[in-house]
Amino acid sequence: MKFSRRTRDTEGAAGRLDNESGRTLGKLIAVVLAVYLVVCLLIGWYWSREPDLEDLTVVPVGNTDALTTGSYTARTVRELARTLLDKPGGFISNDISPPGLWLDNMPSWEFGVLVQVRDITRSMRRDMARSQSQSTEDAALSKAEPLFHFDHKSWALPASESEYRAGVRQLNDYIERLESGNASFYTRADNLAGWINDVSTRLGSLSQRLSASVARTPLNDGGRERKQTPWLQIDNVFYEARGSAWALVHLLRAVEKDYADVLNNKNALVSLRQIIRELEATQAPMWSPVILNGGGFGMLANHSLVMANYLSRANAGLIDLRRLLEQG
Repeated sequence: MKFSRRTRDTEGAAGRLDNESGRTLGKLIAVVLAVYLVVCLLIGWYWSREPDLEDLTVVPVGNTDALTTGSYTARTVRELARTLLDKPGGFISNDISPPGLWLDNMPSWEFGVLVQVRDITRSMRRDMARSQSQSTEDAALSKAEPLFHFDHKSWALPASESEYRAGVRQLNDYIERLESGNASFYTRADNLAGWINDVSTRLGSLSQRLSASVARTPLNDGGRERKQTPWLQIDNVFYEARGSAWALVHLLRAVEKDYADVLNNKNALVSLRQIIRELEATQAPMWSPVILNGGGFGMLANHSLVMANYLSRANAGLIDLRRLLEQG
């Protein structure tokens, strides 16, 4: 009888120890998860910080004579691609693990920048680096363009980053040959007008997508209302537009330097600077933690419509600029 009671007491003590160990382990796991989530939130906040508008063009120190026509544009394109790859967190559009997996604003911003890199490299390959339509394409640019068009969400075999870094290497090759006199960059008005037409098309599309954040949308050609942007996609469209505008500010600043003679001859320099000014306004600090979607003249702002206004005004300036360039 005593033996049985002692056995039951021993088993009870063991059970209590097991319960205490289980509770301790559960608390430990909860603490670890809480710390992990806090760390991920802090890292995610840091990775979500957008680059500023400081000049990206890397000019050789004490050797500005090394720069030639087209250097500013080519170097700016290269630095835009490098920024995508080397900013805090690197390129996160293809991340498959936290915190990158949880972020959606920065991947949208990255895509906006990437689209502009793709457009300008195509224009450089197609027009700016060729004397005429029947001339040979630059070998490095013909390789760089398809590399930047690689799927931005591929995380392996190959990863997006590896393809884009290969594109940067091809741009390096072109820049080195350009500045040593073994490659060309033609600053003709029609070359610049062709790229501006591409940019105008992009901004027009972004403006429409931003405007579709409100319920009352313009009618399309078929007389039916365009679909309203889904609520969960509003911030993605906003940050894609913001990234695209950020890239365009840098590219247009470079164009202002490389195409200075053309712009002066066409009396288009003031128009270009006004466009840059409108796009710079899109980069004002965001004080709201979320993209608001207020309607009409209500109490809440509509960030999408504010962005659409700046892009529409910049696009109108681009249309006028293209007309000036196309005039004889």
